Amino acid sequence: MFEILMYLFENYMENSVALCVDEDTIVSELEQVGFSRGEIGRALDWLDGLNRAQETAYTGPQATPHSMRSYTNEECERISVEGKGFLLYLEQLCILDPTTREVVIDRLMALDHREVDLGRIKWVVLIALFNQPDKKAALSLLQDMVLSDSIDVLH
Repeated sequence: MFEILMYLFENYMENSVALCVDEDTIVSELEQVGFSRGEIGRALDWLDGLNRAQETAYTGPQATPHSMRSYTNEECERISVEGKGFLLYLEQLCILDPTTREVVIDRLMALDHREVDLGRIKWVVLIALFNQPDKKAALSLLQDMVLSDSIDVLH
């Protein structure tokens, strides 16, 4: 599923996480590339979940910049100490705010992988920031981080 998300991000998303072409065209192309229909469905559901999480996060109560995040047991099992440290580091750099951090954690927990590695965390943060016009400077900083490691994550 994650490879599909990266493929869609690189080929179809312009200015938002919404896909720029109709779903049937995307499904057909992804099947031709070799992805299974089940994997494609999960990836599209994940993107829908991202849009819902962002809408919910920004309409609900907002955390203050000084709030501390306690991780649940399930989150601790899936997100390594290194991953949690990286999320904190992004907050300290003002790349993530508490609200965006919650969206990222929600989408990390929605991934298929039992343990989420640092490369996947970087990509999920990138995708989450991509849809937020007020985060362009943060997005630019993170793009440099992610794209410098992309050779290790892709194929």
